[in-house]
Amino acid sequence: MGETTADYLVHQIDPPVAVGLAGLGLLAALLLQFAVRRYVAWVYWLAVVMVSIFGTMAADAVHVGLGVPYLVSSVALVLVLTAILVVWRATEKSLSIHSIVTRRREAFYWATVLTTFALGTAAGDLTAMTFGLGYLASGIVFAVLIAIPALAYRRFGMNATLAFWFAYVLTRPLGASFADWAAVSTERGGLDLGTGPVSLVLGVTILAFVAYLAVTRRDVESLARRP
Repeated sequence: MGETTADYLVHQIDPPVAVGLAGLGLLAALLLQFAVRRYVAWVYWLAVVMVSIFGTMAADAVHVGLGVPYLVSSVALVLVLTAILVVWRATEKSLSIHSIVTRRREAFYWATVLTTFALGTAAGDLTAMTFGLGYLASGIVFAVLIAIPALAYRRFGMNATLAFWFAYVLTRPLGASFADWAAVSTERGGLDLGTGPVSLVLGVTILAFVAYLAVTRRDVESLARRP
């Protein structure tokens, strides 16, 4: 949803204004997230949504505004992401999301998520446009790749934290590729549904899932069940 929403906004209003508003929205969402002292489904997912929108805009701005090739930005973001994870691991001794119980660890988490979403945008456009695969083929490639940590974890005992972040990095280009495929014109290999309608459908879907989680609390893990 972040991919198509970002594209929709920058084509409806002046791009610098759109990026600025998205940045302010992200800042407000993160301030709210850091202000609450426990996990609240709608607060957390609001922050994720704003990260997805702003991360897309940031990656696209680097390419469109500054002329940086997707290959260069993808490699640069991989290095940034690696640096964040290395410093996080060295400082906090764990990258597990279950260990995020302090504000500093949460700051590392959101820095990782923001970089991941920007990387996913650049990587998805790299495979689809620079490598010429198109959006559908790119989505299929990332779908195959995201199956690797799932199988490795279930069948071969892959470290749970490594499997989580492996999959998390790939969720962005996977979702963005299929969203773009649904939204872009047939001339670009898509279904031509439009960024607005696709964003609306995906946004409503997210709201439904978040409402379900808020009511059932199925995503809340008891401390007593943690190893």
